[in-house]
This record gives sequence, structure tokens and C-alpha cells, in this order.
Amino acid sequence: MRVLFIGGTGVISSGCAPEAVRAGFELTLLNRGQSFRPVPTGAKVLIGDYQDRKSMEDLLKGRSFDVVVNWIAFTPDQVRRDIEMFGGQVGQYVFISSASAYQKPPRSLPITESTPLENPFWEYSRNKIACEEALMDAYFSEGFPVTVVRPSHTYDRTLLPFRGGYTWLNRLLTGQPLIVHGDGTSLWVLTHHTDFAKGFTGLLGNPRAIGEAVHITSDELLSWNQIAETLASAAGVKAKLVHVPSETVAKFDPDWGASLVGDKSHSGIFDNTKIKRLVPGFRAEIPFYQGAREIIHWYRETEADHQVDAGFNQIIDRIIAAQQGVKPSL
Repeated sequence: MRVLFIGGTGVISSGCAPEAVRAGFELTLLNRGQSFRPVPTGAKVLIGDYQDRKSMEDLLKGRSFDVVVNWIAFTPDQVRRDIEMFGGQVGQYVFISSASAYQKPPRSLPITESTPLENPFWEYSRNKIACEEALMDAYFSEGFPVTVVRPSHTYDRTLLPFRGGYTWLNRLLTGQPLIVHGDGTSLWVLTHHTDFAKGFTGLLGNPRAIGEAVHITSDELLSWNQIAETLASAAGVKAKLVHVPSETVAKFDPDWGASLVGDKSHSGIFDNTKIKRLVPGFRAEIPFYQGAREIIHWYRETEADHQVDAGFNQIIDRIIAAQQGVKPSL
């Protein structure tokens, strides 16, 4: 089966590409060729710009695929263009949405695929909802063979689950205080990208997945305090946590605040019955304490490649000062 990944070297897709090759798919990646993540042996690569439609059409001319997966579509205009380009040409089109599209705050837990899609706090999520609506309209009106996949917080060894990347880690390692939103007790799910890949690959070419939306997550639940403390333990240090309301964070950094109020400040507990039904035998097996060790090891091995973001450091210090009632120095 011929499969095209538009993207394919991101955090999530870099776990799915090797799994697709192992599953025996003839995999082609179409991207700009600029990622530091390696292309799996056995996959083909097309270098192109997804944003340039004519370039895409020229690049794909004469090529056919059974499945197209778009990892980098974020707006309704982009998926409408894909409907025009791939309608009648492929057996399955997989759109990567987001579990942040689910109702915030959720009126009931656990979250299932029938939980309403509603997020008034985060534009990113609203755009994903609009994409899903356009694709499902095409499915019902013209039989466009869409499958919607909603990842939640999926990570690889390069992705720290807190805002700031290396800057956050540097603060942890040097004993500086770190922000945890709310009181740190809301529950969250972190899914290793290789676990996600096991469920995802089972959807490719699966006729039962056409016209369906499905999320894929681990079943391990951790509080945000536990997540921070697990990373600290993996690094061999103790975390100094300062709890700050998400709304306070939003006053200092609207984009960061939107990702909290529109997603992470609410408990994310998912019912994975549907993916387990569509892909029998799927089970996420990597606990976060193991993933945390991978993250810390990678950052230590590549520390020379990272720099502290002084501006973000200042934002953190200002938020903490405001939370603690300390007047910042001029």
C-alpha cells in the first residue's frame, strides 16, 4: 500500500514513519527537508513546499497513493485545497486534528469521540474544529474518504511538556523556580510518539476508519505536579514549583495562556475504547518516567545546541513576582 505523509519528520510523525515502514507500507514523505529528525530507512522523500499548490501539483503529477496523511494542515482553506487535490484520487485521507478541540471545560469525563468540539479560548483549536467540519461535510456530501485523528499531548525525546523547552530545563537544573498552572493537581495524559504510532498505523488503509474521528492517547494519568517532579527525578534534582492561575499567565503571555485555559488547565482523561476497537491489540506501554529519562538524556547530550531564551526567562520571573506579590525591580 502506497502511503504519502505530508510532513513526516515532526514530533509525532517521526514516530509513525518508521512504524509505517515496519508495517510494510511503501512510504513517501513530502516536506521541505529541513528537519533534524532522520528519515527512516526504506522511505522515499519528495522535497517541496506544501503551501505552494502549483509546486505540490507538479511534484505529485504522475504519482498515486492509496493513503494521504496531512500532518501540517491547520486551517480550513488548507483542507479544502486537499479535498480538491485528492478527492477521487486516494482511498483514504487522514487529517491530524487535536484533542484540544474537545469542549473546554469538558462537562463530563472521560472524554470520548462524541464529546462536543468547542473551544472558545484557543484559536489553534477552533481552526482544527473548522478543518474537521469542512472534511466531514465533504465526506457526507461527496464521499471524501476522511479519517480524523486527534492526538493529545504526544511527545518524543526532544519535547519537554512545559512551555519554554531548554529554558525550562535550564531553570530546573540551576534551581530556579518553575511555573505550574493552577494548583498542579489537574490530571493529564502524555503519550510517547512510538506508542501513538502503534495505534495510528493500524488506521492506515483500515476501511472501518473511513468517516470516523478517533483519539489516540496513553491511559496513564499524571498530575502536573507529578509531571514536573518526574522530570526533576530523571535529572537528579528537586523542582521548585510555583503555582500560578492560568488566567494570570495569560495576562503576561496571551499565547501561553490560551494553551493553558484552552487545554492544559482542564483535566484530560480519555476513553480509548474506539482506537482499541479499530486497532485490536493497541496499548500504550511507555510510562512517562521512562520518557522523562529519554528527554533529559537527549537534552544533556545536545546541550551545546541549545540556548536560554532570556526574554522567556524574564516573563517567567515577572509572572512569579506578580503571583508572590513582589514588586519587580525597574
